[in-house]
Amino acid sequence: MRKEIKILGAIAIVIIIAAFIGANYYRSSVQSERVTSGGNSNKPQLNPEQLVRPDSPTLGAADAPVTIVEFLDPECESCRAFNPTVKKLLKDYDGKVRLVVRYMPLHPNSLSAATFTEAAGEQGKYWQAQEMLFQKQPEWGTKHGPSPGAPADVNALFKKYAAELGLDAAKMDGAFAANRYAAKLERDKKDGQSLGVRQTPTIFVNGRRLARLYESDLKSLIDEELR
Repeated sequence: MRKEIKILGAIAIVIIIAAFIGANYYRSSVQSERVTSGGNSNKPQLNPEQLVRPDSPTLGAADAPVTIVEFLDPECESCRAFNPTVKKLLKDYDGKVRLVVRYMPLHPNSLSAATFTEAAGEQGKYWQAQEMLFQKQPEWGTKHGPSPGAPADVNALFKKYAAELGLDAAKMDGAFAANRYAAKLERDKKDGQSLGVRQTPTIFVNGRRLARLYESDLKSLIDEELR
């Protein structure tokens, strides 16, 4: 009986070790892929310039050795949940990492939300607007599954948020009326689709796609790029 228990214990240990090695191999193999213009002919030809555009919002040192590109949707609940992790790592790697935001509008109010943040950026408050929209997302954003009650008046809420941020209401209204950022948002979406982005958030670290939305995985990729 004891012998059988020892054998079963040994088998269990082998299975655990194999699973650990397999998981690490999967993660490393996926995250070793880098966005390049060549490569396997069975994959779409990717242009690294599609990762970062000159007018993309950036946070952090311009000469940082590591660039995190995040394709996000302001209305995405997962983007909201992962945002503190991204901002925390920017602080932890101050001067070594910069963040570049790209838009992948996939929700009903995401175009309006992205316009709000871009218009706020014209007045020097892009990141404050982004944080506010994530913080207040349950008020204005659509949710997965049935949502009780009447839909929120998003335009009215955005006007309220603009006032709370001290933004010029006339300039904000002008940006919405002119649909000023429509071309930029459409370009970001097409860039993302060309890079294989199908969901948000999708994150690239120096052109390497993050396989899983874990802080440890993102930190690992950053550390590898800093070596």
